[in-house]
Parts: sequence; structure tokens; C-alpha cells
Amino acid sequence: MHPQSPANSLTSTTSTRRSVAVFDIDGTLFRSSLFVELVEALIREGLFPPETRDAYASEERAWQERRGSYDAYLNMMIAAFMRHIKGVHYADFARVAERVVERNQYRLYTYTRDLLRSLKAQGYYLLAISQSPKTILEKFCKGIGFDKVYGRIYALGPENRFTGEVVDLHLIANKANILKRALEKEPITLVGSVGVGDTESDIPFLEMVEEPICFNPNLALYRHAKREAWKVVVERKDVVYYL
Repeated sequence: MHPQSPANSLTSTTSTRRSVAVFDIDGTLFRSSLFVELVEALIREGLFPPETRDAYASEERAWQERRGSYDAYLNMMIAAFMRHIKGVHYADFARVAERVVERNQYRLYTYTRDLLRSLKAQGYYLLAISQSPKTILEKFCKGIGFDKVYGRIYALGPENRFTGEVVDLHLIANKANILKRALEKEPITLVGSVGVGDTESDIPFLEMVEEPICFNPNLALYRHAKREAWKVVVERKDVVYYL
């Protein structure tokens, strides 16, 4: 099945503003997590020590065995990342990020990939908002047509080495705040807007757009979507289901 184009899209409401389509990336467009792939690559490349995995291995196993949550696993990995990123040179980090993108640039869900292409062809302004590092997001999103990317920015200190701090964490943690900032800075409008997310953390920005799409949602987002009569789409193997 092919993704349905938004019924009420208006991509040229004025001469300067375009309807915006907002995408979460990890687990929504990319069939994994850029952050997870990056951390594993940093370990393989020797920029992070091998024992980095010890910090999140048990949570990862619990998640894989359906005894624990993905959030618990991811939060432990984030904590490990923050401990070990301090002192890493940006050039080395960017090199590893480039390799991760090269290996994974075509690892996309069919539904969201085709939806992205359709919206691009209609003249939408494509906006990516993610908790993954902006360095890898920009490399990944550039090749698939996004106009603007918002992700976590990690502070740099002397000699262009990471300090272990996140810039404006309070802002990037709330995707609705990011969308509001984009509306102020970019030539976009919410008229005819589309949003695609997969977890409850995406609800704030999905509530702002005219057509929210919950793609492969977790339980919390699924329940919210059913209450609000939002579109729910699931892609499993080579089949796309509209719930």
C-alpha cells in the first residue's frame, strides 16, 4: 500500500510560506536509532572504551526479551554516552557519524520514505526533530530531502573537544518548542501541516499540526491517538496497516 497524501494540504498559502511536514526520525523514518548505531560505532572505532556497553547491556537484554522498556535501555545508553563523549575530538566524532550514515542511509521504512517523497514533491517544507545528535542527523537527513534539522547539540571546548554538556537541553527536550521556534525562523505555516511520530514524546508537536500521523506507535501514543481519532499506521515486514 502507498501512503495517502494529506487531503487538505495547502503548500502555497502565501508567496513566501510553505506548509510544514514534521518528522521524528528514529524508529519513524529510520528503521533503528541513529543514536544507538552511533554509540556502537564509537565503541567499535575505539573512541569509547569497550566497557561502555556494560552500562546498558542488562537493560538492552531486558528490552529485547520484553522484560524491560526501550526507554530504560536508551536512558542508560545516553548516560554512558555523556560520560564518555567528554574529551572526544569533534573531527573524530564526525568521521564516525559519516560512516554510520553511509552504512544505514537506505535503512528506511517504506511508508514514511514514500510519504516523505510525496510531500517533497508537493512542495512541503520538510522538518526533522530528533533527540539524536545533530551532527549525525544532518548527515542522514541531507540525503533524503529535509530542509531543516533539529537535534541535540553537544558543547565544544578547547581544541574542539566535547565538554560533556548539551546546549539548550530544555529546548530540544520538547519538540513542540522546537516547532514553535521553527515557525518563527523558517518560511513555514501550520496550514495543511503534517506530523509523524512514534512515541508519547511526540504528542506535543503532533497536537500542533493539522494532520498527525502515529507510525508504529508505542502503547502510550496509540491510546492517545485513538482518543483523538488520529491516523495510526503500522508497517510490519512488507505490509502497511491503517488502524
